[in-house]
Amino acid sequence: MRCRARRGDNHHVTDMPRKTVARTARLASIPLGVAGRTVGGWGKRLAGQSAEQVSAEVAARTAEQLFAVLGQLKGGAMKFGQALSVFEAAIPDELAEPYREALTRLQAAAPPMSAQTMHRVLAQQLGRGWSERFTEFDDTPAAAASIGQVHKAVWRDGRQVAVKVQYPGADEALRSDLRQLQRFSKLFQPFAPGMEIKPLLQELADRMTEELDYRAEAENQRAFAKAFAGDEQMLVPRVVASAPKVTITEWVDGRPLSSVIKDGTPEERNEAGRLLSEFHFSSPARVGLLHSDPHPGNFMITPDGRLCVIDFGAIARLPEGLPEPLGVMTRLAVQGKSAELATLMREEHFIRPGMNLEPEDVLAYLAPFTEPASVEVFHFTRRWMQRQAGRVGDLRGQDFKTGRSLNLPPQYLLIQRVTAGATGILCQLDAEFSMRSIISHWQPGFAEN
Repeated sequence: MRCRARRGDNHHVTDMPRKTVARTARLASIPLGVAGRTVGGWGKRLAGQSAEQVSAEVAARTAEQLFAVLGQLKGGAMKFGQALSVFEAAIPDELAEPYREALTRLQAAAPPMSAQTMHRVLAQQLGRGWSERFTEFDDTPAAAASIGQVHKAVWRDGRQVAVKVQYPGADEALRSDLRQLQRFSKLFQPFAPGMEIKPLLQELADRMTEELDYRAEAENQRAFAKAFAGDEQMLVPRVVASAPKVTITEWVDGRPLSSVIKDGTPEERNEAGRLLSEFHFSSPARVGLLHSDPHPGNFMITPDGRLCVIDFGAIARLPEGLPEPLGVMTRLAVQGKSAELATLMREEHFIRPGMNLEPEDVLAYLAPFTEPASVEVFHFTRRWMQRQAGRVGDLRGQDFKTGRSLNLPPQYLLIQRVTAGATGILCQLDAEFSMRSIISHWQPGFAEN
């Protein structure tokens, strides 16, 4: 077997920092850094710099620190950063640019572990003769993410494969990070307007064990690959082999969705948005599972125009498909039937027993979210998402009061988070297409019988 590595790479590699004290100190540096820069900003204003100059400088430095800390720590810190990244479309434009760049970098980049460490994990997971399974293996990672990194290799039968190797200490790091991030949750609220940070962190913690077991992820991917085999629009790479901390799948070349977001043509962005929505809404019906890690680093556009989907560590099990009440509620909101909508929401426990809410207020809160389903073609824009975030986040407005009075039943929590994340990507894409036709086809209860 031939192993390839670029010269000089070892000077830049870092293994996952494992000690809880060290990781806590790095995470704590974020709020301390923000406080220090804010104080420094007041000093600069006293020295004559404009408020805009100072604010831009503070935002840029804070964003850079956010990326540096969350990216270097990998683990739960980076997983949280990736989850935040899809909500940057909701941040007002005057504040967003530095954070947009920093959070987007978290979608596909992290410092890699050393080749020596990676070889040790492969030997533990695949046996000391692991290298005999490959005819070629590139020691330089093709991608490095939150809990593992990917290497390109050639399997013994000649197939090009992607070898995902979990970082040593990933489990310990995830637990430590998520505990600490929950302590600092208020600090991160500006990065996800309209989205509650604490439940997001709790949900990430709840799904942590699933994502650490690569065998479970391989089974999820096998199910998706089987359901989408031969599909003209979607591609899920087949699993070649798996172990608890190593997964080997077929290699796929493609254009990262982040690249389409950054410089795709309107046609390319529209089609990417349509494919992403088709995958999101059709998977529960076709597979009985919902891909639950929606950020651009997990999607590519192949040379033949298909959407390639990777990373199946986080999924929601929906054996009956998407819940029908969601479709009915969306339809009633689109039709403006406030009384029927409120009645159904009480039955499904979105409105708690005894809670006094006016049906018109409930409709006013939900109807703007259903705009994409109310017209034949909808244009997802950052401005639209910013309006929704500002509306539900305005402490003085009725929508804020209504939102605080509504309940999100546990069985809908993950579906709502994934839908919100996917919508964030659509707004980053600035995509325009018929969401209504996709929902009509795949969401039970939306189209009237």
